Amino acid sequence: MISPLKLFQYKKKELRLYKSIAVLLISFFLFTNYSFAQLSRDQFVKLESALGDQSFFSGHLTGFMLYDLDSQAVLFEKNSQIRFVPASTTKLWTLFASILILQDSTQTLRYVTSGDTIKIWGSGDPSWKYKKFKQPDIQKLLGSYAVVVFSDANQVSPSFGYGWQWDDYYYDYSAERSSLPIYGNLVQVKKIGNRPEVFPSLFQSAIRTTTKPIKELERDFHSNTFAYNPATFLGREGSIPFLNNPDLFVRLASEATGKKWIYSTESLPQNHKIFRGAPIYPLLKEMMLESDNFLAEQLLFMVSDRLFKELDTERAIEYILKTHLTDLPDQPKWVDGSGLSRHNLFTPRSMVALFEKLYRILPESQLYDLLPTGGKTGTLKNSYQAVEPYVFAKTGTMSNNLSLVGLIKTKSGKTYCMAFMNSNYPYSASSVRKEMEKVLVMVREML
Repeated sequence: MISPLKLFQYKKKELRLYKSIAVLLISFFLFTNYSFAQLSRDQFVKLESALGDQSFFSGHLTGFMLYDLDSQAVLFEKNSQIRFVPASTTKLWTLFASILILQDSTQTLRYVTSGDTIKIWGSGDPSWKYKKFKQPDIQKLLGSYAVVVFSDANQVSPSFGYGWQWDDYYYDYSAERSSLPIYGNLVQVKKIGNRPEVFPSLFQSAIRTTTKPIKELERDFHSNTFAYNPATFLGREGSIPFLNNPDLFVRLASEATGKKWIYSTESLPQNHKIFRGAPIYPLLKEMMLESDNFLAEQLLFMVSDRLFKELDTERAIEYILKTHLTDLPDQPKWVDGSGLSRHNLFTPRSMVALFEKLYRILPESQLYDLLPTGGKTGTLKNSYQAVEPYVFAKTGTMSNNLSLVGLIKTKSGKTYCMAFMNSNYPYSASSVRKEMEKVLVMVREML
C-alpha cells in the first residue's frame, strides 16, 4: 500500500506535469501564427529578468515582443497576447489605411456647378491654411463663381471621436473633426504685453478678462467665448480649438476666399466632380513625427470619403479590418485615427503584425523617414539618444499608458521589430520611459 505522504508527492508531480503540458498547449495556440527564433540561454535570462516578476515592470501591466523580420520569427515575448490602450501608436494603423486607400494625394472636396454657383462637400482634407502644407488651390476651383454653397451632409461621424476625454476640448491636440477644416480648426494665440492676440481676428472680440487664477487663454466649453487673467497670463499655449459650426465656417471661408459662402444641408448628388488637393506624403510624415491627432483623424475621414463618398470613421475602420487585416493574431478594438480614445485596444503581437505589413509595402528609406528617430527627430528627439541612432519607432503616451512600436537596430547591424506596451502604472511616464530605455539598450548590446 502507498503511504499517504508518497501518494501526496506523486499527486504533486502529476499536477506539475499537467501544468507543464497545459502551458505548452496554451503557448502553441497563442502563438500558432508565429515561429520562434532562438536566443541564447543567457540572452533569454537577461530579458526575462529585465521584464519579470522582480523587475520594475512587475508593478503594472507590460507587454513586449521582439521579432526578427528576416526570419519572420519571434525572439522573445511577454504578455504579447494581452490588449493594451495603444494611445498614439494607433497612428500606425491610420498610416496603413492611408497608404492603401489614398495612395499619393489628399481628397479635398466633391462639387457640382450650376450657372454662377458652385456647391461643395468637403472630403476631410486638413491642409487648408493649416501649418506649412502645400495648399489645395481652392481659389482657382472657385474661379468666377459668385456663390459657394457648402454642405456637410456627407459627414456621418461627429466632431469628437468615440471615447475622447471631454476635458481635453481646449487643448490643441483635441481639435474637432470636420468635412472641410480651415486653420486646422484652431485659433492661434500670441502674447502681446499682458494680453492675448488671436487669429483668425474675428475671435478677438470674443475675448474677456477674468479674475480666475488661469495662466492661459481658455475657451468656454459651450461657445467660442474666451477668457484670460491679465495678472497671470503666460501665453505659452500657441493654439486653442474653436467650436466649429456651419455659420462660423462659412464666415471663415468667406473671409479667406473673398467669395460669398452659404450653408446648405443638401445631400451629395450621385453625379458630381472630384477635386484632389496636394501630395499626401507631407501629411503622413507630420502625423507620424509630431503625432498630430488632427491629421490622423482627418486622414481617416479622407479614407472613408474615397471608399464610400461619406465621412464615417467607424465604417472606414471596419472596411480596413475586414479586407486588409483579416490575418492578425488578435482582433483589435480600433475606434479612431489618432489614439485619443481609451476604447482602442491592441495586443503587442498584432502591433508587430501590422508593422511588418508596413515594413513590406513601404520602401526602406520612406519607412525610416516616417518614423521618429531616437535622439534625432519627432517625438523621440529627446529620448533613446545615442551616437548611432538605434530606435526608430512610433510613440504612444496617455495618462497611465505608454507604448513604443517600431524598429531597433543592434550592435551587430541587424534590425528587429519590437512592440513595447505599458498600462495601468501609477507613476510618471518619464520613469517608465527610462526603464524601457534600459531594456532596449540591453537588446541593442546583446544582439
